[in-house]
Amino acid sequence: MLRLSLIATLVCASASSTTAADYPLKPVPFNKVEMTSDFWRPRLETQRKTLVPFAFEKTQPGVEHLKAARDFLAGKKVEDHRAHRFIDSDLYKVMEGAAYLLQLRHDPELEKTLDELADVIAGAQHENGYLYPSHTTGVGTSKNMMGDEPYTFIVHSHELYNVGHLYEAAIAYYRATGKKKLLDVAEKSAQHINQVIFKGDPNYNDGKPIRQAPGHQEMELALVKLHRVTGKQLYLDMARKLLEIRGVTYVPDGEGVMSPTYAQQHAPVTEQKEAVGHAVRATYLYSAMADVGTLTGEPAYGKALDRIWGNVTNTRMHITGGLGAVHGIEGFGPQYELPNADAFNETCAAVGNVLFNYRMFLLHKDAKYLDVAEVALLNNVLAAVNLDGNRFFYVNPLDADGKYPFNHGTAGRAPWFGTACCPSNMARLLPQVPGMTYAHDENNLYVTFFAESQTFVEFNGTRVGVEQKTAYPNDGEISVAIDPEKPTKFRLQLRVPTWTQERFVPGELYRYADSKFTPVTVSINGKHINAPIEKGFAQIEREWQSGDRVVLTLPMPIRVTECHPAVEANTHRIALTRGPFVLCAEGVDNGGATQRFFFSKLPDTTQSKIRTTRIASGSFIQADVPAQAITESGDTESTKLTLTPYYAWNNRGFSSMTVWFPTKADLAVFDPLALPKESVFSDITASHTSHEDTIVAIGDGDVDKHSSGNKVSRWTSRGQPGQDQWVIGRFRETKSIRSVGVFWMNRWQGDVKFPESWSLEVEQDGVWKPLELYTTDKYDTRANQFNVVHPAAPTQCDAIRINMTPKDDTAVGILEVQVQFEE
Repeated sequence: MLRLSLIATLVCASASSTTAADYPLKPVPFNKVEMTSDFWRPRLETQRKTLVPFAFEKTQPGVEHLKAARDFLAGKKVEDHRAHRFIDSDLYKVMEGAAYLLQLRHDPELEKTLDELADVIAGAQHENGYLYPSHTTGVGTSKNMMGDEPYTFIVHSHELYNVGHLYEAAIAYYRATGKKKLLDVAEKSAQHINQVIFKGDPNYNDGKPIRQAPGHQEMELALVKLHRVTGKQLYLDMARKLLEIRGVTYVPDGEGVMSPTYAQQHAPVTEQKEAVGHAVRATYLYSAMADVGTLTGEPAYGKALDRIWGNVTNTRMHITGGLGAVHGIEGFGPQYELPNADAFNETCAAVGNVLFNYRMFLLHKDAKYLDVAEVALLNNVLAAVNLDGNRFFYVNPLDADGKYPFNHGTAGRAPWFGTACCPSNMARLLPQVPGMTYAHDENNLYVTFFAESQTFVEFNGTRVGVEQKTAYPNDGEISVAIDPEKPTKFRLQLRVPTWTQERFVPGELYRYADSKFTPVTVSINGKHINAPIEKGFAQIEREWQSGDRVVLTLPMPIRVTECHPAVEANTHRIALTRGPFVLCAEGVDNGGATQRFFFSKLPDTTQSKIRTTRIASGSFIQADVPAQAITESGDTESTKLTLTPYYAWNNRGFSSMTVWFPTKADLAVFDPLALPKESVFSDITASHTSHEDTIVAIGDGDVDKHSSGNKVSRWTSRGQPGQDQWVIGRFRETKSIRSVGVFWMNRWQGDVKFPESWSLEVEQDGVWKPLELYTTDKYDTRANQFNVVHPAAPTQCDAIRINMTPKDDTAVGILEVQVQFEE
């Protein structure tokens, strides 16, 4: 009761509080930075020409979802409206990204699209401000995690999450066009939610205040932005109150997605000490805590964030900046649980990692936060979209065999997802990158991210032009030209990244194992200087004149990293990096599986030459290092290993990939796709195997409980729809069959379906014969189980053949075949 009373007092106090402060640093807005970088400019063009139009096309179901609500409220008959918790949020994120593009370049067609969508959204909103199509048309129920009535299952309904993304889209649209229609929708929604959650509305919860924080913490961030754009204190107070009641007024007591830690509801936010639960929700929460704590002057938020940040960087972050290693909850596992092939690392969590750490930099003026943000951005975030801008990673592992469907059913990037938060998040983050390049206060100009660009700031009423010339992140020389209208004094702060020192990224998880330290150098107008370094920034204070030029040189040798010994997945393994890039090896460059390479000693990379590889969709650097590999016979050989930046992998087709390489030969694997020794089959062949799949899946012993094929390797005939297929499994010796079970693959919405019919043959003395079934057996196609048949009499054979006739215009697929033998 004491805790509840205390929180209630704080909540009441916040209702009348006024904004006490803001971040001590002010970023230069993204639309005030002209990005000319050969690395970033093509990505921004791809964003405008490909990613956003493609994302609009893919989020059309969200538009139809909103139209159903609009039509229902207009009294029209709505049929076949399918319930969905968050499909409209993906549309809102794409709209936000599109509005950012409008701020960069006038585009009448794009503006017209946003205008039309604003009309649809406004029409889908109830007169009282409620906006959630599934409940509007009555299709949302507790069975689909929405609650039987509005606001009855806030922990998972996404009612507040969705409109939070709407607020962000509305703000971006207003700033781009000056049009308030969508902003009015946002304000109407926020005021409605304030009434329902904190005051009580007779139409909901019997008129009692619901006083429950949302299960997904987007709303808090959006309310802060709404406060900033409107100047209304109500919205900041709402954000603070939502933070203060989290883990206080409602604490779930289940497991998995209903556990107290899943949505960080296990304790009041100011008392939390480590990163737990769903990683995206966590990073959104931490970002909101930074905003609210700064704007209200409440130090308890900052103290909690300092603890949590240390816990993340010391125990729970992949070297790529990826967060949330554990499948199932898509979140943080125990300390040091950082798997490679099984890593989850949702793209949205990396986006959240960037947003959280950039706020921490603005708060503390410490470059270590930028270093984490940069590693997450250049590795995990950029890996999430291909160079063409139209295929995406939801999951980002650090090891892949080229066939296991780790990414929601595919072994590489997918064109879209049923849960499409990641590609839509990319649509809104990438246009904001230029706005993370410069920041300033009254006396300091911070060059935070390095990219060829130009902008201007003001010091003491004097306009100062700033221009970067650099090929960063591919090269470490950064030239900064300062051009004040008249001589003026201020301090230039140039970031000296953590990767130039003793480790690749801040924290205790990773450190360099080699000794290739080359000092960073700074010069002004061609003369070397010894610039003091404070909080990761080289500081140069002087009266600047037009024509002054500073050159920062960051050496970029290929470095060798080892991991904290508590991370079991990386025991006796090393990773290689260059500058801010994590490097990986791909099978497409290395003549086979990358898992066969190892380093018995630290590689000598001093002779490694950096080259640029160009493909149709873009370019990236590559380098070769000396390595060893095991051969098919089990011997070892000296060879070269070609390395590629992690962000660029899977842009040249499906193949294996490795980040952490063994230092012992017995940890190397010549062919991770080979049949395991314990398999009943010595060899498996097929009439056709899709390039995305593997015939080995049929006998690898890896079985899922579902027929979807999203979580295990599979064999399919994709590429030959409607064509008859066969699979032959050969035994190690002649065997007497007791039973054969086939676990069929079937996609409810997809190109792989149960076969129209199938049958078995057995090979006896080189001759194929139909298998005579036991009298009660039949060739069945039941979902989520083995379809088992038995021979009518003891049957000895050397192999079995499964013959399949697919349904019209579909492929067939098998996840596993189990054969039982007579003793």
